[in-house]
Amino acid sequence: MEKKSISHYSSSQKILLVGEGDFSFSLCLARAFGTAKNMVATTLDTRGSLMVKYASASENMKELEVLGCTIVNEVDATKMAEHPLLKHQKFDRIIYNFPHAGFVGRENCIFQIELHKNLVRGFLQNAKRMLTFFGEIHITHKTKHPYTLGYQDVSKWGELGVRWRRRV
Repeated sequence: MEKKSISHYSSSQKILLVGEGDFSFSLCLARAFGTAKNMVATTLDTRGSLMVKYASASENMKELEVLGCTIVNEVDATKMAEHPLLKHQKFDRIIYNFPHAGFVGRENCIFQIELHKNLVRGFLQNAKRMLTFFGEIHITHKTKHPYTLGYQDVSKWGELGVRWRRRV
């Protein structure tokens, strides 16, 4: 099959998508590539809870599976490197769109901000272990207050063994 690309991703790359909601982003990539055989899409939710939360999740997952995507439910982003179905795999791209630690408090509450930062920190510690040599981790994050609280100085993430490359 011919290599196809969309934005920062190509059909020849092994891609891990973390924390998917209704799987619409995964499906967008798969449709653009014409295949999802190199894609693994994960979610923290059970398959049943996804059906309750997202009306389109069931259809999106069915289409992804037809296109060859591996879908793995109940994957904690902070422990994914030890997940039985993931721990022996390496990825060229690991994508986490809009990481969110859940609703414990208001988004500008210090406790809530720390939960989000701990989620991203745990994700990065795991993701770096799952990358190929030239692999990249991509995180999409909201850029408006209060979602940027605690993320102003990304250079500090270097202590986790990851290098901030650029904001796109």
